[in-house]
Amino acid sequence: MHAPAIVLRAAGEPDQLRLEDVEVAEPGPGEVQIRHTAIGVNFHDVYVRSGLYHTLPLPGIPGIEAAGVVTATGPGTTQFRPGDRVAYMTRQYGCYAAARIIDEDLLIPLPDAVSDELAATHLLKGLTAYALLHEVYAVKPRDRVLVHAAAGGVGALLCQWAAAKGACVIGTAGSQKKAGFALQHGCSHAILYREEDFVRRVDEITAGQGVQVAYDSVGKDTFFGSLACLAPTGHLANFGQSSGAVPPFEVSQLFKKSNSLSRMSVFVQLRDVGHRRDVARQLLAAFGDGTLSPSPVQRFSLADAAQAHRAMESRERMGSLLLVP
Repeated sequence: MHAPAIVLRAAGEPDQLRLEDVEVAEPGPGEVQIRHTAIGVNFHDVYVRSGLYHTLPLPGIPGIEAAGVVTATGPGTTQFRPGDRVAYMTRQYGCYAAARIIDEDLLIPLPDAVSDELAATHLLKGLTAYALLHEVYAVKPRDRVLVHAAAGGVGALLCQWAAAKGACVIGTAGSQKKAGFALQHGCSHAILYREEDFVRRVDEITAGQGVQVAYDSVGKDTFFGSLACLAPTGHLANFGQSSGAVPPFEVSQLFKKSNSLSRMSVFVQLRDVGHRRDVARQLLAAFGDGTLSPSPVQRFSLADAAQAHRAMESRERMGSLLLVP
């Protein structure tokens, strides 16, 4: 069969994302065929399209997160049947398509109460937030936590979940609107990083004690400031580089306060199938019981993937972006 997909043939501007008709094979052993109903758009996709990441062989179909319905199963497939609703994240790419073949071990079953939209826009972000908060650094009651881009997709989930765990959350944001959003989603304090020195403000807020953990997805522009904000034995969890890659630095800079540093890959952190599905169940339960609130969703047709990328790169954007085949 054939289905429409977004094909990237050369890295560059959003216009490189072009709709083409591609062949979808029959599923092989251990594989299923999926009809996508909702496709998440992430900063990772932007990095791949721009050429910052060289992880997708070109020409290729980008996208690492989607939800849909199983339409066919291959020989030996035991975990899913046609008609099952599923979601997934993958380093194999290929999500910007109306249909695809995928290994059944990558799939997460969706309960009736969870919409395809929620799963496609919050699975990757939510699993990332869980791993950062519970495994990379296990946030405890009364911890002081710094979250950059607190109104962003992962940032807002980090703030809500850390606050629910009893932490004092300090968030940075780029506008009054985003600061207000952060304060409504778990932050005790919001710092306007364009107007204030966030290192000085964190020092004031914590009375010079610093934070136990800083979650930094911004990278180059904030990394060393985040390091300066840490308390003794504090941890810096870098998980993105929206402002650019962090330059090389001397590891001895961690020595003064006995700090630690991590650069997590959620795909490696949750590489075990059973563990990943268990974490996904906890994530979806957190949305169900109100611990987490989903961000607003902005929808684009699959053919308008370039427009979605422009929106993703806009500093005024808030909420999640979704492609609908």
